[in-house]
Amino acid sequence: MEPFKNFFSPALVEVIAFHLERHLDTFDRELFLRLILADLENLELKARAQLIADVLHETLPRDPKHRRDVLRAMLNRNAAPDEESGPHGISGWGVMPLSMVVGQHGVSEFEESLELLREMTKNSSSEIAVRYFLLADQERALRVMRVWVADPDQHVRRLVSEGTRPRLPWAMQLPQLIADPSPVLPILLALRDDDEEYVRRSVANHLNDIAKDHPDTVGDLAGEWMVGADGTRTRLVRHACRTLMKQGHAGALKAFGLLPPKIELESLDVLTPRVEFGDALKFVATFRSTSDTSQQLVIDYVVHFRKANGRLVGKVFKWKKVTLGPQELRSDARSHGIRPITTRRYYAGEQGLSLRINGTDFGDATFELLME
Repeated sequence: MEPFKNFFSPALVEVIAFHLERHLDTFDRELFLRLILADLENLELKARAQLIADVLHETLPRDPKHRRDVLRAMLNRNAAPDEESGPHGISGWGVMPLSMVVGQHGVSEFEESLELLREMTKNSSSEIAVRYFLLADQERALRVMRVWVADPDQHVRRLVSEGTRPRLPWAMQLPQLIADPSPVLPILLALRDDDEEYVRRSVANHLNDIAKDHPDTVGDLAGEWMVGADGTRTRLVRHACRTLMKQGHAGALKAFGLLPPKIELESLDVLTPRVEFGDALKFVATFRSTSDTSQQLVIDYVVHFRKANGRLVGKVFKWKKVTLGPQELRSDARSHGIRPITTRRYYAGEQGLSLRINGTDFGDATFELLME
C-alpha cells in the first residue's frame, strides 16, 4: 500500500499550480514549484500539507475577498466521490492545504471564511481547518455551524459533528469542549437520525470522544436515546458506547438492558500455561447462573499484558453474547493469538487473564509468555 504522505505529491503540486495560474494574474509558477518541491520528498504527510499551505499563503492575494475568490475558483465543484484533483479543479486530499490556509489565516474574516470552509468540505472534509475558528471563538463558530445541521449536503452536516469532536485524531484538541461538551449535545441530537450513515457514524464517534472525559454524560444519554430506538439508532448508540461497554460502565450497559450478572465463576482454566510468542493462549471458562430467571450476558475477556516496567496492564477483547438460563451451568473455550502487531510490544514473563461479564470482572489466571 502506498504511504498516505504520497497524496501530497509533486503531481498534486503541479495541479495546484495549474489552477493558480488560471485564476491569479500575478502567479509565479516557477517560484511556487521551486519553494515546495525542494523539500517535499523529505517530509511526512502533515508536514507536506503544511508546506504547501505555507507557500500557498504567501502566493495568494493579501486582500481577503480576492483570496477567497481565488481559492473558491480553484475547487472542482462537480467532483465525484473520491475524485482527486485534476484539470477540472482541486478535490480530495488536494483541498486540505487550501482549507489549512483558510483556517490558519482567515479567522479575522470569521463568517466569510467559515462559509468558504462549508463549500470546501463538499470536496474534502474541513474538519481540521474549522477547529481554528472554534478555538478562536467557540460560541461564534457554533452559532454559524448550528445552521449547517439542516444543510442539504451530507458532507456539510457531517462537518458539524466531526469538526467539533473534542479529541479528533490527527487534529488539535478542543479544550473547552473537552471540559464541557454541553454546547454540542443539541447538535448531536439533531443529527442522530440523519439519513446518511456517514453522518450518523460521526455522531457515534463524537460521543465516544466525550465518553473518555464524561462517561456518565454519555451513559445517561445512551439510556435516553435508546427509548423507542429503531435498529439504525441502536447501532449508533452501541458504537458510541463501545469504550464504555468495554469498561463495564453501568449506565451504558443498562441502556442495552444488561444488568449486573448473577453468576458464580466455577473455573477459569488456562490450557496453555506457557505460550510461545506467535502461538495462541487457550482457555476455558465455566460459570453458573445464580438467578431464577434468564439473563442476557456480554462476555469479554481481559489479557493483562506485561509492560517494560513489569506492570500488568489489561486489554479488553470482545468475546460473545449469550442468554444464560436459570441456574444454568455453561462452559466456553477461547483461543487468542499472541502475534506481532504494530500497536503493541510484548514482554516475556508472567501475564494475566480474567473475564468481564456485563461489566463485572471475574477470575484471576496466569500464563507465561516466552519470547525468542
